[in-house]
Amino acid sequence: MTYVKVNTSVAYVCVIIDLFSRKVVSHAVAEFADAELTIHTFKLAYQNRNHPQGVTFHSDQGAQYTAFNFRQLLLDFNVHQSFSNIGNPLDNAVAESFFASLKKEQFKFHFYETVSELEESLSEYIDFYNNYRLHECLKQQTPNQFEESYQQQK
Repeated sequence: MTYVKVNTSVAYVCVIIDLFSRKVVSHAVAEFADAELTIHTFKLAYQNRNHPQGVTFHSDQGAQYTAFNFRQLLLDFNVHQSFSNIGNPLDNAVAESFFASLKKEQFKFHFYETVSELEESLSEYIDFYNNYRLHECLKQQTPNQFEESYQQQK
């Protein structure tokens, strides 16, 4: 999760990234960085991935991820929860790297008057990130290409 200036206030951006392919599988924007934002974003990811079984959800130990209602959702969906060590942001290197790229390649060039403008800009960037941006760790493929290659090999 990160925040972005929108006019005179801020909005919070939550993304869920598949660690295997680095694909952003869901994202959401809200006025508050609370468990409701993470619940909403997780439900989108779970739906977008066709209700996967036996998965692990990894995050830092922020209040949004340790909240009872979020943890209960993961239990209800039979999802294992994994946490970073306290004070060790390197445990979330993939997410931190995504947010650094997002800020450097997209947010740096825009001033958002409204949350709708931010949401549109974020969606455009995620489309670029998943479909066009090559990743060295994926052998110079996009996340979608990497997933397609994997599926063809199965």
